[in-house]
Amino acid sequence: MRLLDRYIMRTVLLTLALVLLMLAGLDTLFSFIAELEDLGRTYKLKDAAIYSVATFPRRFYEFIPVATLIGCLLSLGMLASNSELVVMRAAGVSVHRIVYAVLKAVLVIVAVGIVLGQCVMPYTEQYAQSYRALQQGGGKTLKVKHGNWHRDGEYFIHVNAIEPNGVMHGVTRYQVREDNRLGQTGFSARAVYQGQEGAFEDDYWRLEKNRITTIGSEHVSVDKAETIKWYTELDPALINLVVLKPDHLSITGLFQYSAHMKNEGLSYKPYLLAFWKKVMQPFGTLTMIAIAVSFVFGPLRSVTMGFRVMVGLVVGLVFNYAQDFLGFASLVFNIPPWFAATLPVVAFAVLGAVLLSRVK
Repeated sequence: MRLLDRYIMRTVLLTLALVLLMLAGLDTLFSFIAELEDLGRTYKLKDAAIYSVATFPRRFYEFIPVATLIGCLLSLGMLASNSELVVMRAAGVSVHRIVYAVLKAVLVIVAVGIVLGQCVMPYTEQYAQSYRALQQGGGKTLKVKHGNWHRDGEYFIHVNAIEPNGVMHGVTRYQVREDNRLGQTGFSARAVYQGQEGAFEDDYWRLEKNRITTIGSEHVSVDKAETIKWYTELDPALINLVVLKPDHLSITGLFQYSAHMKNEGLSYKPYLLAFWKKVMQPFGTLTMIAIAVSFVFGPLRSVTMGFRVMVGLVVGLVFNYAQDFLGFASLVFNIPPWFAATLPVVAFAVLGAVLLSRVK
């Protein structure tokens, strides 16, 4: 029986890996083609390729649920087409035993996804975004279209690019007074964190090449300074979270940043929603096993491989769209984020259990 389990695991795991690499690879290729529209004097073909490759771990992570469904459909479909599943059933192997073997293979992919989402993807995604911004800026004072916003007390901060080591480029600070009027603006070409071990209260950012505009009641003054010290509670660990979209942060990063946003009185629900979606992703991946097995032993037992792929894509897209729709609805109608992230997983889990119970 262990030999049979290993055979099913090897077949499913190999197919899953190939499907994941194919989907993530195609998405990366399409991203590279899209980046060609932004090529310019400083942002060249090599830079577009580096940016696209650096986003590959994120694309690999995002395709895990859909690839699990398609991979299970294909691998089990091949076993069914070769009559191997019929032989297994005739030998007394139950459907639950086959599901158990498939489950062990999928758990390997789930573990890889957790490691990618927690340790690899946030770093590579930040590197990709900062590298792209720095190259488009040509190494000079950055002038990029988007950038990153953050609030720190009475200051609203815009940063053009943040390197993985926490160095910020193109930092603009807007001081808003209690009467909601602009009191001061400051632009710094670069900000480098100056931390001292064991003396956190003395830590500061060294702002380089500064231009400070003070807006008074009757006049406006402009001062320049080569370097100044900026004392703030922001540190590289927290500022690194600002550069990424909620879906690209790690689970711990989302939890930390949503708590920080809540303390600052800012909208934190998008980050809390992304947190719950990442928590529920492994469970959503596992629900795809029941659906795939029920399809292969049921209506998709003798269809072509292309049809199985189409069915897998349709079901996977419905699952993703349901999560996205409920996520947006939770932000608009004030639905708890945990409920919006959990409901699609529970619904598909119930569907898979019902379909699997009908398999004889």
